Amino acid sequence: MAFEFESDNEEQKILILDFGGQYKELIARRIRECGVYSVIMPYDTEIEDIKRMAPAGIVFTGGPNSVNDPSSPFCERQIFDLGIPILGICYGMQVIAHMLGGSVTPCKKSEYGRTACIVDPSSKLFSSLEAEQTVLMSHTDMVSRLPDGFVSIASTSLCPTAAFSCDSRGIYGVQFHPEVENTENGTAMLGNFLFRICKARGDYSMDDYLKRQIRDVKQRVGENKRVLLGLSGGVDSSVCASLLSEAIHERLVCIYIDHGMMRKSETENIRSVFEKKNLNFVYVDAKKRFLESLSGVVDPEEKRKIIGREFVRVFEEEAKKHKNPEFLAQGTIYPDIVESGKNKSAVIKSHHNVGGLPDNLGFEGVIEPLRGLFKDEVRKLGIMLGLPASLVYRQPFPGPGLAVRIIGEITEEKIEILQNADAIFREEVDRLRKKPDQYFAVLTDVRSVGVMGDFRTYDYTVALRAVRTNDFMTCEYVPLSHKLLSRVCARITNEVNGVNRVVYDITGKPPATIEWL
Repeated sequence: MAFEFESDNEEQKILILDFGGQYKELIARRIRECGVYSVIMPYDTEIEDIKRMAPAGIVFTGGPNSVNDPSSPFCERQIFDLGIPILGICYGMQVIAHMLGGSVTPCKKSEYGRTACIVDPSSKLFSSLEAEQTVLMSHTDMVSRLPDGFVSIASTSLCPTAAFSCDSRGIYGVQFHPEVENTENGTAMLGNFLFRICKARGDYSMDDYLKRQIRDVKQRVGENKRVLLGLSGGVDSSVCASLLSEAIHERLVCIYIDHGMMRKSETENIRSVFEKKNLNFVYVDAKKRFLESLSGVVDPEEKRKIIGREFVRVFEEEAKKHKNPEFLAQGTIYPDIVESGKNKSAVIKSHHNVGGLPDNLGFEGVIEPLRGLFKDEVRKLGIMLGLPASLVYRQPFPGPGLAVRIIGEITEEKIEILQNADAIFREEVDRLRKKPDQYFAVLTDVRSVGVMGDFRTYDYTVALRAVRTNDFMTCEYVPLSHKLLSRVCARITNEVNGVNRVVYDITGKPPATIEWL
């Protein structure tokens, strides 16, 4: 059974029931920023499970449905009788109204975007706030008749009940989204729910989390058993390795498989960090093996499959060399659990570099010390553990590495070209005060005629990509300045052999994806 931080009864928590809202993770993060631990569970979580969890409060998320559609998601009716404070957000507010006897009807005119709202400062939910607030609205239905015992505590010009409350039952609802930045005092509103209504202690901190994880890993692994971790050099696996090394030291075996398609100097940087750690760091030079297996392959999906297959084989070989440690560690983080729908299960997730590790390695169990954290919290933990900022704040990088940023067949020459071009682009963009969320170079399979000095060239075209995204599900290209792009182009064409043309990708997602392959 995998380690589950969510089940630790020492941690006071807020339960977030997910009704399909796009902001569920943002709600959880805002609550944690207030110093209260939060967990996300499905809307249909059974009452007995909620009782066992004993949350200090419950939040219903928004969602895309209408409560008037019988097929829409609803929680169990008994949840309102538990005596646990509840806050419904957007669709979550409408669920409360509908299930407790109120009415929800279509708006005469929908509200979207920043909206002027009048709130009742005498309400616990809006205590210490001014009456006039700016909130983010996004709804086509609204509460038109309140359930018995509820009163309206906020309104807009189009929505007479923009928030309601039943103080005697500790149930509240807001039609707007307090978790987003466009609701200017949203964090204060959530704080009022947490501390004035739920009486939360506010004792959640990364320092406490780290101490608890180290303690629990020690208890689970014991004094003689070992843990095996596939270290990719990514943020999650690096922080996981650093945390585990604090707990069990040299009984942690970290296998770093160098497939030869990392970014420039990245393998050297990773080795310099972890070979100094108090752990068993195993560097596997598999560059030749991977390149030979990819020879002549141009289809991107086939590349991924080959790299995944070879990774499994190398990992299995190395595990056997080290007599198969008893536990497997993974850098699973909370969004992995939420998005997979496995909040309540203890399933080994597929390795991020491959399509799944072998079942016959004989592990007693899986240890996932980061599975309760969001990415920003993982980064904070990495800094606390002494990892360099360059590693902790590195950009997302695909498991197959540069293999999915090289169009066509992969060769040593192409890898070197892309490593050098990509390094130049990242170096120049890194100087910006506000950086894109992801930026990298792609080596296309397009060759074109050029002129360098008095000579004709026939070389590759490099494409540059820089995007802004909140969730990596969608993105917009970043309009980098022509001055910057011109400087990058000049450097690449002058410093990188084999490139005579540079282009900039301005396509969003959709219709494109962030990566090219």
